[in-house]
Amino acid sequence: MNYKPVTDGIDKNTKLVSYLERKPPVHLSGLVHCYWELKTEAPLPEDFNYHILPDACVNMLFDQVDTSIAAITAIHTQATTLNLGRTFHYIGVQLLPGVWRGDPNEIMNDLVDKQYEGGLKLIETNLELANLDFSDQQKLLSAVVDKMIKDKLITTNPVTNKILSNLKNISTVADMAKLTNISSRQLQRILKKTTGFTPHDFLKVIRLQQSFRQNYLDYYVDQSHFIHSFRQITGYTPGQYAKQFNV
Repeated sequence: MNYKPVTDGIDKNTKLVSYLERKPPVHLSGLVHCYWELKTEAPLPEDFNYHILPDACVNMLFDQVDTSIAAITAIHTQATTLNLGRTFHYIGVQLLPGVWRGDPNEIMNDLVDKQYEGGLKLIETNLELANLDFSDQQKLLSAVVDKMIKDKLITTNPVTNKILSNLKNISTVADMAKLTNISSRQLQRILKKTTGFTPHDFLKVIRLQQSFRQNYLDYYVDQSHFIHSFRQITGYTPGQYAKQFNV
């Protein structure tokens, strides 16, 4: 698959905050983008603001400071800044777009700071994670994903898989419909049901993510179009973003 979302924005002046990503085992690579860990190495002198970019992915998030807190999370079409405070430790699984088939009402798109009360065994998992280092946590998370696959909460999405594997051949929503061999109406229905995005918004988010890794002219009409779209989604011009955040 060609789709590799960039890491979210950590201010270049921030110290004592570490972020790690690790690839999933091969048998999960078509469903999971990565396992990740975000934590403070020591209490910070001031609150940390985390700038999260939309990427059409769904995350399983586990708070290792307060193990009663866990969630299924996703960001829609605009970047979100979350105040994580001065001490935090999160572990997560970043699922590729369209593969989450659980209850859409489970998905949160804001700061996760309340006890989980949904129907998944996230708290039990979080308690197990708390006794492990990050390498062993990845093994447990893989087992959790395997169980969710068995329970049909996570499954391959042929439509998004086809789109994300052929990004260089897609410039418009019509291209997506043609590539997946379905009508525009079917594409609208399938993407909305499995990702929460309209085809237009899905393409807008994917274009933004790809612009970090390749020449923006591969995805936008011209520089003006790129800057306008980038600022609309992130709140920054590309130059401002590159100056402030590590990517």
